[in-house]
Amino acid sequence: MAPALRIVLAAALAAQLGGCSTLNALNPFSSSAPRVKPAPLTNFQPSVGIKTQWQVSTGKSDEFTLTPAVVGDSVYAASKSGMLARYDNGREVWRTNVGQIISGGVGADKQVVAVGTPKGEVLAFDSADGKPKWQARASSEVLAAPAVGQGLVIVRSGDSRVFAFEQADGKRKWVYQRTVPALSVRTNAGVLLSGPGILAGFPGGRLVAIATANGAALWEFSVAQPKGATELERVADITSTPVLDVRNACAVAFQGRATCLDISNGSSLWSREVSSTAGLDIDSRAVYVSDDNGSVLAFDRFTGASLWKQTALAHRGLSRPIALGSYIVVGDAEGYIHALRRDDGALAARISTDGSPIAADPQATENGFVIQTRNGSIYSLTLEKQ
Repeated sequence: MAPALRIVLAAALAAQLGGCSTLNALNPFSSSAPRVKPAPLTNFQPSVGIKTQWQVSTGKSDEFTLTPAVVGDSVYAASKSGMLARYDNGREVWRTNVGQIISGGVGADKQVVAVGTPKGEVLAFDSADGKPKWQARASSEVLAAPAVGQGLVIVRSGDSRVFAFEQADGKRKWVYQRTVPALSVRTNAGVLLSGPGILAGFPGGRLVAIATANGAALWEFSVAQPKGATELERVADITSTPVLDVRNACAVAFQGRATCLDISNGSSLWSREVSSTAGLDIDSRAVYVSDDNGSVLAFDRFTGASLWKQTALAHRGLSRPIALGSYIVVGDAEGYIHALRRDDGALAARISTDGSPIAADPQATENGFVIQTRNGSIYSLTLEKQ
């Protein structure tokens, strides 16, 4: 989408949503997001503790959402200013300045770590020492963390094209592109790389499985059905990364639905009406969604039946939820981390960070989780019984 058209969309969405006037009209972490008073923090009896294992600072992300990458005991994180670093159990192993603004989060495996820039550059570095390996180009700005694995670096560009680059030398292997609506939400949604396929959500609410080998579409499904008389009313985009377990894929859309599918053929298992820009997670029992009103909802993973709904965090600008054993963890726009009981959604724990929004998706580790704040603080945290 041309920059001018995006600006028109942002302004129009601003009028529709109550006065927001920037490109990030639907982003609750944006400084220009609609000013709805967040629900006050309520008192409760904690049933679990959140303990900080280590904390470091990489640098601010400002208007970008820079999700860190976790590979074993290593955490790779970046800042808008171009700083890229690796931490092993909180110890800095290396730090390098890439020489450009970083606009997409970090993707990594044990060989390569990759980031993207507003100019569409894809920069790859050696995971062991941070030395540059190669540089490639996508078709427009990169706002999402690359997916790295299976000898590939998969990058989604701002114009909704998906590029596959050879991990060894950056040579382009294929590009997937499709027709998208005239108006769409600017998003940092990435892609999910798993086995022979890649899952990617697109404007218009389409979830597509793409063949890793050649970039061909394997199947697609409509998570959202655009409704309304105008293009603005019909904006219904997947703005978060899909999730996957052994047999099922799940996704959620803005002004759409939460849906789970059979990964083998894309047939629907169930759908529930819910609007979310933050995203969802799945475990052996349920699918958990942070909706656009700041509620956390749990649906039975097999039937889609409602299990519980937690509304105490309304309008707090929640991050994607992450399922960790007996608890569900979310961050908010005031820098708090909340743990909810998996069984009933009751508040179980709370901890404050540096006071800036937790916009990046929390990342699971072997014994806890990692979050990155808008101000660039990286926290490694664990849940401990009281």
